[in-house]
Amino acid sequence: MSVIHLTSANFDEVIGSGRTLVDFWAAWCNPCRMVAPVIDELAAEYEGRAKVAKVDIDREGALAVRYGVMSIPTVVLFSDGKEVKRFVGVQDKETYSKELGSYF
Repeated sequence: MSVIHLTSANFDEVIGSGRTLVDFWAAWCNPCRMVAPVIDELAAEYEGRAKVAKVDIDREGALAVRYGVMSIPTVVLFSDGKEVKRFVGVQDKETYSKELGSYF
């Protein structure tokens, strides 16, 4: 499964059920580019068990405001539409994976 690109139109539907890891990012952000390959790997690794998605904050600023994203990258884990964990700044794959894995 590839990474899902979220917009205001599909955000609530995608995160509404199951586990969803959402990366709030921007193209100009160097740390975001460091996290991008990790997000792609997690999407493949958790296919069928969790959704992995991205929000481009330059295009979807309202979503960033809604979730209080003050710096990027910010990666948020949702469970059935509710935020359960937040990571701010660059994290390694194991950090995200450990948190995702704790729900299975």
